[in-house]
Amino acid sequence: MTTNTENQKRETVLVTSATGKTGRRVAQRLDALGVRVRAGSRGGDVPFDWEDERGWEDALRGADAAYVAYYPDLASPAAPEAMAAFGRAAARTGVRRLVLLSGRGEPQAVIAEESLREAAPDAELTVVRSAFFTQNFSEGALVEGVMSGELVFPAGSTGEPFVDADDLADLVVAVLAGDAPTGVVHELTGPRLLTFDEVAGELTRASGREVRYVPVTGAQYAAALAQFGMPAEEAEFLAGLFTMLMDGHNAMTTDGVKRALGREAKDFSAFAREAAKDGAWHG
Repeated sequence: MTTNTENQKRETVLVTSATGKTGRRVAQRLDALGVRVRAGSRGGDVPFDWEDERGWEDALRGADAAYVAYYPDLASPAAPEAMAAFGRAAARTGVRRLVLLSGRGEPQAVIAEESLREAAPDAELTVVRSAFFTQNFSEGALVEGVMSGELVFPAGSTGEPFVDADDLADLVVAVLAGDAPTGVVHELTGPRLLTFDEVAGELTRASGREVRYVPVTGAQYAAALAQFGMPAEEAEFLAGLFTMLMDGHNAMTTDGVKRALGREAKDFSAFAREAAKDGAWHG
């Protein structure tokens, strides 16, 4: 009898944003399974740039499936048209299955999801809507705040069910292998809500560094990003997105990881201990 994994090994999967937080993890896991992986990135062996659609069709040609991780965020104003263009390229090249990374509780991201669905109607689309990644504190935009001892963010006292990017990558690979439900929406969170103040306490205990949370308004956060050289339009978009996401409408957990993978989602404390052990905040 042929297993799902054996079928998967015969396939070719394009992984977009393959050097990013989730793309890198998905590509590594697929490669470990013996899957033919096309790791798409700006400077990689498979050229892929979300700002230049001219190379998308070449990257997709001959692929059976694709992991679609749009940069900078699926809620960005450019995302719906990018998803439509990517979907048309996928349809022209005969890609059968798409797994799309989306944001949890992001109405604008849903519009982009539908743009992809409509542009590639014959492809099976699985959507993975994710909460805020724990790895944003260890390898993302907030790592410098941990290192300096101040987490500056427009979150107030709202709780967020932070999810581990390794859990998400495991689920994406399970979907691509046919070992988790396909053609559906998976909503992923961690197992509990934490405020940013509580996150600071967790990071203090794990890292041995004193970390405190500094709440700011969206406008103050945008100004801070601009001070660090981010273009004003991008800074305002991100500040607005984060402020919307932390308004309380996402302050609940789901059992998406357990339903898809048959195990509990990783807790923030476990993430923080592992990240500290791996040297995330040394220096």
